Amino acid sequence: MQRPRPGRTYHPGGGARAAVSLTALLSLSLTGCGVAGLGGDDGDGDAGAAAGAAAVAGIDCADAGKVQGTGSSAQQNAMKYWIKHYQRACPKVRIAYNPIGSGAGGAQFLRGATAFGGSDSALKPDEILRSKDVCRGGRAIDLPMVGGPVAIGYDVPGVDDLVLDATTLAKIFDRKITVWDDPRIRRLNPGAELPAMPIRPVHRSDDSGTTQNFQAYLAGAAPAAWAHPVAKSWQGRGGASASGSSGVASEVTSGVGAIGYFELSFARARQVKTVSIDTGAPAPVAPTPASASAGIAAAQVVGTGKDMKLKFRYAASTPGAYPIVQVTYEIVCDKGNQKATLPALKSFLTYTASKVGQKDLSRLNYAPLPESVAGQVREVVDTLS
Repeated sequence: MQRPRPGRTYHPGGGARAAVSLTALLSLSLTGCGVAGLGGDDGDGDAGAAAGAAAVAGIDCADAGKVQGTGSSAQQNAMKYWIKHYQRACPKVRIAYNPIGSGAGGAQFLRGATAFGGSDSALKPDEILRSKDVCRGGRAIDLPMVGGPVAIGYDVPGVDDLVLDATTLAKIFDRKITVWDDPRIRRLNPGAELPAMPIRPVHRSDDSGTTQNFQAYLAGAAPAAWAHPVAKSWQGRGGASASGSSGVASEVTSGVGAIGYFELSFARARQVKTVSIDTGAPAPVAPTPASASAGIAAAQVVGTGKDMKLKFRYAASTPGAYPIVQVTYEIVCDKGNQKATLPALKSFLTYTASKVGQKDLSRLNYAPLPESVAGQVREVVDTLS
């Protein structure tokens, strides 16, 4: 998955919940487009249910409950997997997840409309303060649950192996490099037949934790080339836009000369070519679950109390570590969760953070959490009240 860099030798190696009831919201969301959620029978019959139960053997199911989550589209495919297998083992519980984006998901949680929110960026101080109106006697906390690389997908005819570095990426997405045969791109790709074709960068139109993580990488690894604020909204100049990771991936595949950012699972599903990143290590690094796990392993827990916010080292040049990584957090109340949903919420999140829940994520092109982090998450989930 790595190839040698030019000139180098490669050595392998507010108090009440929102007016819309949780039950009504769940019912509406289950019928909406793109919602992950299953009932007790997904069409596989008794044999499928038995196989699913075996796959999550040892899980402590709640007796009943309906749990609604909304947010990050980055974890959409992981949520579909988790919900499918959890509900096979725990048919008395209903889980639904609507991938409407980190910004909207966080906003719904802070309004008290959902039991948890999925976000690709940690809570800000003002959001924590606002959460005290929803989390009576407590506050909202970040629980890292699934990781993965933010892939840079592209569509350039005749170029199947493209290498870029942080500075070049920053200038492409800020419209300072506008053609594919630019000398700065040619320098990183000697021997490649780069066409004299306009570059069409594509970014997210909605507020997105994926956008925030990508811009955090550009600001951290190429501060001289990317001076824009790190935010969930896009800060660069120009370019096309699309809603959600699936929208950006679709734009890249439908526009020759396009380049965009989205989770690896979307690149694999649509067979989009991805950029290898020159980090300064002996070889450029391609986005894979393993290379992303190496990047996540170097992160530090910097949250306070039960909050598990992580801090990444974007400018590191660790061999084999892909630098554009993100973790999706489940945002929950440490105290003040609704009694009707708390047992099912704890049961589901304990499963997703378990070794069983994490072990198959690489098959879905996600990076499983290091056990040192996942174990801490399970400990915190056990204390939710």
